[in-house]
Amino acid sequence: MCFGSIFVLPAAAIDWPEKNVSEWNKEQKLVATNMAGALLITGWGIINWDYFQTRPKTHSEGWFGENTKYGGADKFGHFYINYGLSQGLSSLYEHWGYSYNQAAAYGALSSFGMMGFMELGDAFSSYGFSYEDMVMNAVGSYTGYLMWTRPELKRKIDFRVEYSFGFNEPDIFTDYDNLKYLVALKLDGFDRLRDGPLRYMELQLGYYTRKYSQSNHEKRERNIYVGLGLNLSRVFADLSFRKISRVFNYLQLPGTHVDLKKDLND
Repeated sequence: MCFGSIFVLPAAAIDWPEKNVSEWNKEQKLVATNMAGALLITGWGIINWDYFQTRPKTHSEGWFGENTKYGGADKFGHFYINYGLSQGLSSLYEHWGYSYNQAAAYGALSSFGMMGFMELGDAFSSYGFSYEDMVMNAVGSYTGYLMWTRPELKRKIDFRVEYSFGFNEPDIFTDYDNLKYLVALKLDGFDRLRDGPLRYMELQLGYYTRKYSQSNHEKRERNIYVGLGLNLSRVFADLSFRKISRVFNYLQLPGTHVDLKKDLND
C-alpha cells in the first residue's frame, strides 16, 4: 500500500473542520484529491479489472518486443498517463496556492502515487504487478515534473497522444490499435523562428502498434515514424484561443502531420 499511501496516510494528521469544501485550505484539498483518486481507482478496478480476485502476483511483461502483449504501446501509455496527470495536478495545485516548484513536486508525487496504487491493484488481479509498468510510471511522472519546472524546454517540446476514433475497445486508453504516442519539437520555441512562418511547423517522432488485438500474429505491426506536423497550439494561440491552444500541447489531431514510417517487424 506504500504508493497509494503517499498522501492518503497523512489525512489522519490533518484537522478536518466541518467546513464547506470551498473553504478547505490547500493541504486539505491536496490530500482529498489523492484520496479520491485512490478510491476511484479501487472502484474502477473492482468493476472492470477484477481487483482482489486472486492472490498477489508479479511478472515481467517485457518492453517493446514483437511478441509482447501490445508491442510496447502499453508502456508508452503508462508514460503518457503519468506525464499528463503530473502536469494537470501541478496546474491544479499551483491554482490552490502552492508555489511553482512545490506544485510540480506534489503533482509528480501524486501522479506516481495514484498510478502506483493502480499497479498494486493489478497485483491482485489477472494482470499481475509489472515492474516495467512501474518504471514507465516513474519516468512519466518525473518527465512531467521536469517539463513543468523547465519553461525553456516546455516551449520547445511536447509529449502527445493521438487517437483515431476507432472505438474498438470500451476503454480508449487501452485501444492501442488506434493510439499513437509522440514527442514534438516545436519550431516556435526557438527565438529565431518564433515570428516567421516556420513557427507553425514542428518535427515529430512517434511510436504505435497495430493489429495486436487480432489472433493472427503475422499481421502485427510496430512502427516508428518521423513526421512533419502543424503546431495547432501556436495556430490557436495566434487566434486568441489560448485555453484551447493548451489542449494541443498534449493531444495530436489525426491528419495534422505527414509521417515517414519505419516498420520494426523485420
